[in-house]
Amino acid sequence: MLESAIKNKRTFLFIILSGIFLTNAIVAEVIGVKIFSLEGLLGTRPASIKLLGDLILDFNLTAGVLVWPIVFITTDIINEYFGKVAVRRISYMTAIFLMYIFLIIWIATLLPPAEFWVEINKLGENNSIFNINYSFSRIFSQGLGIIAGSLTAFLLGQIMDAWIFHSIRKSTGEKKIWLRATGSTLVSQLFDSFVVLFVAFYIFGGEHRWTFQQVISVGIINYIYKFSLAILLTPLLYVAHSIIDNYLGKDLSEKVIEEAATE
Repeated sequence: MLESAIKNKRTFLFIILSGIFLTNAIVAEVIGVKIFSLEGLLGTRPASIKLLGDLILDFNLTAGVLVWPIVFITTDIINEYFGKVAVRRISYMTAIFLMYIFLIIWIATLLPPAEFWVEINKLGENNSIFNINYSFSRIFSQGLGIIAGSLTAFLLGQIMDAWIFHSIRKSTGEKKIWLRATGSTLVSQLFDSFVVLFVAFYIFGGEHRWTFQQVISVGIINYIYKFSLAILLTPLLYVAHSIIDNYLGKDLSEKVIEEAATE
């Protein structure tokens, strides 16, 4: 009976963490097609940082960065309590779901629009002519590029994150959670930040393809943002650990972490 209760606790915890991970990863892919200006959000002038000759860096970010930090934290928690195998498992599941989304969105863009839907939505701002079906297809077609790039970057980044996380843990033991969490994020997000943009907006950009400089510029800013936020949110990692430890109980928590580390 006790063994069954322990197993149920671990299973429930994994389901909750997996749900958080999957939801935020998928949302990040869907909204990642939008690029927003951080300076515009804060009401400041563009940074216009000159780098490598003609390369100008402004704080332009994909909307997906709003929720990616949650994915970082959840990945580290799954790593800590369930190990590399669990991270790979949830990463492969996410990749399969993203491919399913890719297929359904592609089919949706091919569906012929209803005439009344196009007609009632034909006026945009200032009574300008607006083709909602074209906009739908254009936005989600870019989203398909985001998903295609993410499948490569996501799997590469997650597997690398898990490997680095446990490599650091072997050297430091149970202490220095911040070091293994930040260290693994530092490397994995370097790949994620650039590969996604390169595939989505450079390879699959079509007639509106970004220049290589734009890819590098937005990639650098995305990476700086993700890594900086990962550091700032490190206290949340300790809060999550405390909540989980209280839920599992000290003895079970230590046992689960030890099993994850020695798998």
